[in-house]
Amino acid sequence: MKYMSKAILLALALSIAGVPLAHAGGAGDEWESLNQEVVEFLRTGKYDDSATLVAQKALQLAEQNAGIDHPDVATSLNNLASLYDAKGDYAKAESLYNRSLAILEKALGSDHPYVATGLNNLAKLYRNQGDYAKAEPLLKRSLAIREKALGVNHPDVAMSLNDLASFYNTQGNYAKAEPLYNRALAIFEKALSPDHPDVATSLDNLAVLYRKTKREAEAEPLEQRAAKILAIK
Repeated sequence: MKYMSKAILLALALSIAGVPLAHAGGAGDEWESLNQEVVEFLRTGKYDDSATLVAQKALQLAEQNAGIDHPDVATSLNNLASLYDAKGDYAKAESLYNRSLAILEKALGSDHPYVATGLNNLAKLYRNQGDYAKAEPLLKRSLAIREKALGVNHPDVAMSLNDLASFYNTQGNYAKAEPLYNRALAIFEKALSPDHPDVATSLDNLAVLYRKTKREAEAEPLEQRAAKILAIK
């Protein structure tokens, strides 16, 4: 089975967080258009006040049209949170991520893949602030949800494995990070193709770990292979 790249999934999702494009009884076409704008802002690194205003307008529209507990509201909350997160306004981002997560759990169930995405977002925010005690259980729960809901060889599982591995790598816990990176790489190679950009990212992640652990001879061929993949693309 072929899976879409992460970039395509993000474009379809109307949210950098991967929340679904729309739901029954949702916020409508204008809301979808506004959220597409926010996704583009996030993709291109535009985090200024004009982007925030568009995200806030989309959130207001979702609340008015769909109701405050609708998953489309969760999408807009994630979009707005992602903007604040990118600007380093972690207090605002945390509040919005938590509200979005609560809506998704109530509307879709605590084991839904979109809940896993919300958990990942919140975990990354905590990790970026150095709050590892809060981040780790969220990353583990996100991985477990995706494995159960999507199967152990799904690319989104590989994304979660990479996130958890990067978490351990940041702390210098290379023994825990390495097998997770390797498993993520194997999934991407099988599910996507050996020459997919996500494979290149995984190769680079593993190469960085090898260099940190003084294994330059193992790192170099991975870096060369990653560079070749990206040159092709």
